[in-house]
Amino acid sequence: MTDTVYGPVTDWATDFDHGAPEYNANIYKIWDDLKGAGCPIAHTDRYGGTWLPLTHEMVHEIAYDTEHFSSRNVVVNQLKPSEIEDAMPAPIGGAPPITSDPPFHAEARRLLLPAFSPKKIDPLREEIRRMCNELIDNMAGKSDIDAALEYSQHIPVMVISTMAGLPVEDGDLFREWVHAILSGIGESRESREATFLGLDEYLNKHVQDHIENPREDLISYLLDAEIMGNKLSPEHVRGTIILLIVAGIDTTWSGIGNSLWHLATNPVDRRRLSENPSMIPAAVEEFLRAYAPVTMARLVKKDYEFHGVQMKEEDWVLLPFPAANRDEAKFANPAVVDIEREENRHAAFGLGIHRCIGSNLARLEMNVAIEVFLERFPDFELDTNEEVTWATGQVRGPRRLPIRILSSKD
Repeated sequence: MTDTVYGPVTDWATDFDHGAPEYNANIYKIWDDLKGAGCPIAHTDRYGGTWLPLTHEMVHEIAYDTEHFSSRNVVVNQLKPSEIEDAMPAPIGGAPPITSDPPFHAEARRLLLPAFSPKKIDPLREEIRRMCNELIDNMAGKSDIDAALEYSQHIPVMVISTMAGLPVEDGDLFREWVHAILSGIGESRESREATFLGLDEYLNKHVQDHIENPREDLISYLLDAEIMGNKLSPEHVRGTIILLIVAGIDTTWSGIGNSLWHLATNPVDRRRLSENPSMIPAAVEEFLRAYAPVTMARLVKKDYEFHGVQMKEEDWVLLPFPAANRDEAKFANPAVVDIEREENRHAAFGLGIHRCIGSNLARLEMNVAIEVFLERFPDFELDTNEEVTWATGQVRGPRRLPIRILSSKD
């Protein structure tokens, strides 16, 4: 990882950069220091102007305010939507429904609900277990593994590609695109644009193939769907698949990786879950709260005064759901990870109209991934001789997670 094109951060309150490597590596301390210094909302001129609210109240308010904040682009980058000539404008956006504003948003979201309902998702449990066990089989005989590179990063790639009807063997391409869209926000425009063109070409080819050869998968489902009496355009279908690749892969593998990082550094919790797998669902909810991976973004529609700060039209506003989850005004002892926490209405899957439509799937993948890992590796620890590295940008999770296996059931 390298510094962004903007150079080193000089002051996290007035010059922050969430694309800088040290941001996610030190995220909780940075937030605590800002709030402790009386700064509940930070600002930077980077990326054309960006705001960072840190309280649950502010994040909640913005997430529900579709009058003053648009969702037509949810990933902060160096280009504003007005600079991108071929971007699908509001209310549809480039990756519907997450980039869609009302009233179109409700229709775009509604057509996806059946595909991600518990009725559709729950039967995937055994297939996900098979995937997880296969990944661990590939580690047979190893005492030192990279749990991110060899395990967590593969599971959602395999699940989403299978659901969408894309080749599972193209997983490396998916990871490359996820990096470019989410982690590479501070890299040069030229390098990122070449990657985006490759993504568009790839998906255009597969959407066209599905038009010519319909099958039982999500791309064909979308091509057959209608909104207000009209078939979805190929561009709409492509944008929704981009959403699933980005939102369904990096977020979930980060959630799994964050959970394994916690267990590798907390032997008491690891032992409790290994000996009592029935506790895993509650623990997953706490891992989601304490280590929520996702920060979304909004764009200011018109100049607007928000809690005493003057936001300008097309300023970015980050929605750090992890910070909302660590607000002492909302949660008791929020910095403490309590795997038996009872009151846990966390915001890991977002707030407002864009709450994650794939939350059922993400929860299932996390539960099964942790369950299988603990079944096969009841005892493990962080390898402190190697460095844990974290993703940059709006999704936080380990990209390298060196773990030493102390006990296995092979």
